[in-house]
Amino acid sequence: MSFLNIFRIATAALAKNKMRAGLTILGVVIGIAAVTAMVSIGTSASELVQGEFKNLGTNVIVISPGSRQARGARSGQVPSLTVGDIQAISKECPSVLAASPIVGAVGQVISGNNNWRPRELVGVGADYLLVRNWQISAGNFFADGDINNSNKVCVIGSTVSKKLFQTANPLGQTVRIKNIPFEIVGVLATKGANIVGDDQDDVVLMPFTTVRKRLQGSNFNNVDVALASARSTDLMGVAEQEIRSLMMDRHRISMGQPPDFEVANTTEIASAFGIVTGTLTAMLASIAGISLVVGGVGIMNIMLVSVTERTREIGIRMAVGARPKDILMQFLVEAMVLSLVGGAIGVTLGIVGSVGLTMAINAVSSGRDWPIIVNQWAAIVSLIFSACVGIGFGFYPAWRASRLDPIDALRYE
Repeated sequence: MSFLNIFRIATAALAKNKMRAGLTILGVVIGIAAVTAMVSIGTSASELVQGEFKNLGTNVIVISPGSRQARGARSGQVPSLTVGDIQAISKECPSVLAASPIVGAVGQVISGNNNWRPRELVGVGADYLLVRNWQISAGNFFADGDINNSNKVCVIGSTVSKKLFQTANPLGQTVRIKNIPFEIVGVLATKGANIVGDDQDDVVLMPFTTVRKRLQGSNFNNVDVALASARSTDLMGVAEQEIRSLMMDRHRISMGQPPDFEVANTTEIASAFGIVTGTLTAMLASIAGISLVVGGVGIMNIMLVSVTERTREIGIRMAVGARPKDILMQFLVEAMVLSLVGGAIGVTLGIVGSVGLTMAINAVSSGRDWPIIVNQWAAIVSLIFSACVGIGFGFYPAWRASRLDPIDALRYE
């Protein structure tokens, strides 16, 4: 008997009991939909986290002062990071593309009758935008001369521009910070909110020397933190090691002594987050996959019932020449049709569900929007797995049907 005839007979048999066939595939539909949706949402979460670290900058390494130890407990940072350290990192570490010190401040920014307290008011170096992979949308960034002379210039984010100047051009305008006038020389390109909803464009950047000298009234040479950028992703580990070695040498820290600084590789942090999100996705997909097993058991159960109900039909087919392998193939095809139809419906519902759930998350979240991602591999693997479920759970009923004795089958009432 040809496969086409077997397929036609199998589908005709299923069509006689549409309600029973529909209920049978329900478990497969739920399982495939859950797996597809969970994997797609997990992939979206992973992309969101990875995107946040990429948004921090290009191959960024964070250098910060170490923590004091008081009876084994941390009690604040040691002001051990200096401008000279940052300059040495830029010049003496071959794998480092650029580095920038960061000095924080707080205060109101006033322009005429408008005032605004930005989320970030920081002093940075001339290479800050290179490290952060940030662009200027209008004007220019301050140069080394502005840093050396502690010039009163600043670059503002798009949010600050809108709050203080609405639609007017802010370039060349003067704002006051702690009653000190600053000229706006540039406007940063829009970055948007980060993963926790903080507005990255609500920022004012100034030369770090200006912040230290004019806003803080300090003559100390230390900085709060520093950012360095490796020349490539492959050189992140090498650049981190070069920075550690240089800092250990500059700070005269012997082997075995605790360093008075900390170096964090954002790529490693991003990878750690990726492992966490990947593990959670796999766990959720595995839990969802249990319903596939339940669906497979349902297919086996209904196929056993079908074999019992159609025992006389099987006997007639064998009596007119059907071979055991034809009977085996017929019931296997029926099981596969049930699982594949359930798989196709489940994949469709999973895609729609993942897109809808992602949109719902974005609607209620104040942070960066989750990317809408449909994991095609998850859909393909789910379909293949649903076919395997049909074969695996449908084989025993099909084998049992093929082993029936024609005489006994014809006598069955």
